[in-house]
Amino acid sequence: MTSPAMAARFSGARRRRRVVNAAACGLLSAAVVVALIPLVAVLSYVVGRGTEALSIEFLTHSMKGVGPLDDAGGAYHAILGTLEQVAIAAVLAVPLGLAVAVYIVEYGGGRFAYAVRFLVDVMTGLPSIVAGLFIFAFWVLALDKGFSGLAAGLSLAVLMLPVVVRTSEEMLRLVPHELREAGYALGVPRWRTTISVVLPTASAGITTGVMLAVARVTGETAPLLLTAFGYDAIRRSPFEGPQSGLPLYVFSQAGSAFDVAVRRAWAGALTLIVIVLVLTVTARLLAGRSRLPNS
Repeated sequence: MTSPAMAARFSGARRRRRVVNAAACGLLSAAVVVALIPLVAVLSYVVGRGTEALSIEFLTHSMKGVGPLDDAGGAYHAILGTLEQVAIAAVLAVPLGLAVAVYIVEYGGGRFAYAVRFLVDVMTGLPSIVAGLFIFAFWVLALDKGFSGLAAGLSLAVLMLPVVVRTSEEMLRLVPHELREAGYALGVPRWRTTISVVLPTASAGITTGVMLAVARVTGETAPLLLTAFGYDAIRRSPFEGPQSGLPLYVFSQAGSAFDVAVRRAWAGALTLIVIVLVLTVTARLLAGRSRLPNS
């Protein structure tokens, strides 16, 4: 039978836990609000300034033949370039990064796996200008391929690869080991278990990591300066000559001394944010649908 003193101690402990829990939740909520304030402020400011110049003409025309004081022109050529360059980077970096993550988690255990993980950690902190310089020296100069959207995609892939590897590795490690053991117990080979069980289980987290990598490289300007170089007209092929991109477009327009160009820069920045948002939402929807049971 519980004594009154012991019951009082239990009651006091419960009250202390409730107070500590309420204080921790309050601090956590305050931290979230503090973190959201600059984000909301930046987004609201960009939306307010960007909508001033955003129009159908802006989204469907290029800067070819547009003078410095002309209130015309748009970013269609830059939007097209950004989509193509990011697509090239994703095609190169996502399969390779996912394969490296699977090797590290499922197969690697020796010194080579440690060396690969260390190299990925080093590449994670690689400045974007270094990736641009590497592709510029190797692809543009040494191989004499010239400036192109493909060169820009290669430099973005260098930046994207370590992010894909690290996020995919962490998501694969969160998959319960019991799922793997169940597959092995049924006589399923390790590679088949990885493809049929491990990867689908971690697909939502891997998709989030991939979109994080895409969002990171989509706004990079320094690599594009050294690889794509920029072009005011529409160039649909990323394999032939210089090509523009939204980060380059915003950079060039924001550096102008004329207010009309600065307004175009804000509209380009808003367009870039919308593109990243649409890609992220689409990827999340596709990942969520892939997890639904087959009817």
